[in-house]
Amino acid sequence: MRINDDFTRPVIVHASRQDWIPSPAPGVDRRMLFRIGEEKARATSIVRYAPGSAFPRHTHTGGEEFVVLDGVFQDEHGDYPAGAYIRNTPGTSHVPASKDGCTIFVRLWQFRADDQAQSVRQPGEGQRVPPRNGAAAATLLFDDGHEEVRFEDWQPEAGVTVENANGLELLLLDGGLTIGNETLEPQAWVRLPADMALHATASRDGARVWMKRGPLMHENVCAF
Repeated sequence: MRINDDFTRPVIVHASRQDWIPSPAPGVDRRMLFRIGEEKARATSIVRYAPGSAFPRHTHTGGEEFVVLDGVFQDEHGDYPAGAYIRNTPGTSHVPASKDGCTIFVRLWQFRADDQAQSVRQPGEGQRVPPRNGAAAATLLFDDGHEEVRFEDWQPEAGVTVENANGLELLLLDGGLTIGNETLEPQAWVRLPADMALHATASRDGARVWMKRGPLMHENVCAF
């Protein structure tokens, strides 16, 4: 299976308009944004856990990175409510579940082979950094010199430009955005190739975004 696998082209996916696709685990469904592979895949997805659902224990050989969008995600290491950001490095394992249900945005098999920078940011954690023009606030979640991850809050009806030297991904968490002639709703996902700047306008309610800047696929990405 190959979905949005051409990294030279800009991509906008209106995930909230997609149907949910069942996973092998009962009660766990997905909206696929990017994928190379079948059940084992390099993948970016929105994943929904029904109340009481769980995946069996598994090891993330290629690493896992996720943001909790709503509800509370759980594993044996703790509870992660909406707004949490977690990086589970290659070789880590867990039993993901949700007692009351949750939705997460997750990236799999996209870590560098030498990346061992485990990170857990609970809601409100992270380093406050100066916001860019048009933004009200910015929180740095992760920066290892290879990639930078942030939450940003953009002001109502503000025009925002994000320079993009190496590649950019954005997930709209709340509010609305306009990019060109596309109107984005929460769960919309944007991916831009290197050297294509992002030009966006927030809605009258503003916008909250998760954003990663760095190579869209690392040269030394974990091998299958």
